[in-house]
Formats: sequence, C-alpha cells, structure tokens
Amino acid sequence: MHKIGNRLRSVFSTLYRQYKIMTSNTYGYIGFWVVAFFFAVALLAPLIAPYPVWEMQYDAQTGQLAMLQGPSMQFPLGTTHLGYDLLSQMIMATRTTVMIGLISGFISIMIGANIGLIAGYYGGLVDEFLMRCTDILYGMPFLPFVIILISLFGRKIEFVILAIALIVWRTSARVIRAQTISIKQRQFVTAARARGCSHLRIIYRHILPNVLPLLLLYTSFNIAWSIVTEASASFLGFGDGDTISWGGMLYELWLSGKTRVAWWWFLPPAISIVALVTSLVFISRAYEEYANPRLRETR
Repeated sequence: MHKIGNRLRSVFSTLYRQYKIMTSNTYGYIGFWVVAFFFAVALLAPLIAPYPVWEMQYDAQTGQLAMLQGPSMQFPLGTTHLGYDLLSQMIMATRTTVMIGLISGFISIMIGANIGLIAGYYGGLVDEFLMRCTDILYGMPFLPFVIILISLFGRKIEFVILAIALIVWRTSARVIRAQTISIKQRQFVTAARARGCSHLRIIYRHILPNVLPLLLLYTSFNIAWSIVTEASASFLGFGDGDTISWGGMLYELWLSGKTRVAWWWFLPPAISIVALVTSLVFISRAYEEYANPRLRETR
C-alpha cells in the first residue's frame, strides 16, 4: 500500500507539473482550458447529445420534417437538409476528431521519438539509414500521401489513424535526434556507460527524461497536425463514412449544395477545428518556452 501511495503521489506530482508548464503563460492557459473543454465533450458525448446522430427530427410546432432549419430552442445549432440535429452531430464529431487526433498524435510521437533517440545515440550507419528514410518521407507531399494510403487500405477509422501516424512523425524525429546527439556527450551519460549500463537503459532511462519537454512539445504539434489532416481528408471524401467528424460534416454540407445558405451548418465545425488546433499550438508554445528559456527572456 505504501508503494502504491508513493506511485500515486508521483503521478499526481507529474501531472501537476505538466499543468503548471502548460499554463505558464496566458496563451498556454487559454489553450489548456479550450482543449480540456473539447476533451470533456468528447468523453461525455453519448450522454449529452440530445438526439441520435442519424435520426431525422421533426418540428415540434408543425410536426413536419425539420429540414434546413436555423438555430432555435428545439435545435440550438439548427438542422441539416435531411433533418439531422447539428448539435448532436457536433458533439459526436468532437469525440471522433479528438480520438483520431490523440491516437494519431501519440503513435506518431512514439515513432518519431524512438527513431530520433536511436539515430542520435548510435550515430554512424544507423543514423544515416534512419535519417535517409526520414528524408524520403519529407520529399513526399503530406496530404496526397495520406489520401493514397487511405485509398489503398480503406476508409475505416483505424486506417485513417494509421495513415496519419505514418507521416506526421518526421519533424519530431529530426529534432529529438539533434537533442540526443547533444545530451549523449554529457558527463552523466559517460558515467552511466562506465557503470556498465546497457545502451537501451542509457537511451530510455538517462536520455529520454532529458528530451521529455521536446516530446511533449511535438506531441501537441502532432495532435494538431493529425486533426487538420483528418479534417482535410474527410472534407475531400476520404474519411470513414460510418463515423462523423468535423471534416465529414463540412463534406456533407458541400454535397448538399447549401454552403452559402446554411451558415449555421458551416460555422460550428469550422470554428471548432480552428479553436482546437490553435489551442494545441498555444500549449506547444508553453512547452517551447520551458524547453528553451531564452524565449522567456524575449517576451
């Protein structure tokens, strides 16, 4: 029990330290609470969505199908041309978008972190091979590459996540590699080698904690890029047709031909994409200042 208590205290201490870093400036503070709001909506989505997503709704006063109605007391965000409630779609789409962003972002940062750590630590032919692979991916256009992968493997949500994760990791790998090359020259790494520590122990026990701020910085960036990429692919018709996302909502609006008419259909997903991605960039900025204190001096 004592060990469990110590571990819990350590976990809460780490989480509180990350919270203090994220909210260390005004932009980071705003970004944190905006992201927390979207995460809460995603978590509670099935409980707070007023109607089923794909169920046609009827006007309570006239009894007719509520087709393309503007915001009202019954439908706070209005309805689609088929009578679907947009508030319910927005809530459930938040869950899909956040899930894709989180999973893609974490998978990509795990790939990028491991490639950067291994390339930077071992150097030589290992570094050359891994960095040339990274350069090849840099030469590929971002969104077309994702669309090709989705077209090959299918439009299911798991393949969308995989396609995004396989391309987003590039920048984080190069930055973490550069930081690893610098850290492996320090005395505590030399001392660990002298004590007979294995290469993997040195990489993940001694070097990894020192690149953690950079990892968290690029985790935020990768999640933001994943959200933008998913929204772009869905808007172009390459999203999972069995789930609803913000990009998918904009795609359905475009298909309906009501883009210039149904402003209440366009604004919520568009504003949500901008707000969530901008907030993640604000959090990234807070981690960037923590990783590079000289940025705080220029404020």
